[in-house]
Amino acid sequence: MILPVVVRDFALKMKVDDTAIGIIGGSGLYQIEGFSDPREHQVTTPFGDPSDAIVGGEVNGRRVYFLPRHARGHRLLPHELNHRANIFALRSLGVRWIICVTAVGSLQEKYAPRDVVLPSQFYDRTSQRAEHTFFGNGIAAHIGFADPISTPLRNLLAESATSLGVKVHNGGTYVNMDGPAFSTRAESELNRQHGFDVIGMTNLPEAKLAREAEIALATVAMITDYDCWKVEEEPVSVQTVLGHLLANAETARKILADVIPRIPAVADWPAHRALDTALVTDRKIWPNETVTRLGPILSRFA
Repeated sequence: MILPVVVRDFALKMKVDDTAIGIIGGSGLYQIEGFSDPREHQVTTPFGDPSDAIVGGEVNGRRVYFLPRHARGHRLLPHELNHRANIFALRSLGVRWIICVTAVGSLQEKYAPRDVVLPSQFYDRTSQRAEHTFFGNGIAAHIGFADPISTPLRNLLAESATSLGVKVHNGGTYVNMDGPAFSTRAESELNRQHGFDVIGMTNLPEAKLAREAEIALATVAMITDYDCWKVEEEPVSVQTVLGHLLANAETARKILADVIPRIPAVADWPAHRALDTALVTDRKIWPNETVTRLGPILSRFA
């Protein structure tokens, strides 16, 4: 039984443990097992509501929060996702590490359906970049994003996947398109020519916002198809994807259960101090309203 916890403006009303792990589940992964004392958190942020209620509990002795990216029942399209609310809500709950599980298409022969890719780079082909930052309104920040994924967390995921016998590729470039339609063949071929490895519709904004929120993030990209470049294969469709989603979701659950105990309990990785070199505006002229609005993110600068 999951007990409800209905809290508005969560960060302003509750003291949280700043060592939690967040899981953002993608297509096919709407829950994870192993929670003890699960509680459902309804969180409202300055950026609106997240995709769904966040379920928190203990997993192998660690505080873990799970958020279904597309909402339970897959009700939200990629362009409808409120990424700012999702990441802000998790940070408000004390999350300092996020593992994203996401379905992707393969752009290279070597990545077969049901393989796991742990991206190390992104290429941005989205059109909503103004919504992919918490800053503005009197406080300017430019995060370092040369290495957009937390390397230590990615390597822990690789160790877990390898120990479980999962076919895993540690590294690669994820190109983020808008969607919700899948690629044309021309687009798919161009992405291949650029040397990109996998394609998806959701993960880059999560990585950008997590870095601004000083959260270490890594991604478990689950291959479901060959996009549409491989002419001898059926072009990607919902029907071709669904068959692989259940198997991929089970693989993801096993990786998560193995990796959670491996994650350190002290938030002292480079990503956890990303704002040290990002904030441009002099602290003396920060608008009080913006400081309050970004409280969980800026608390250590107050």
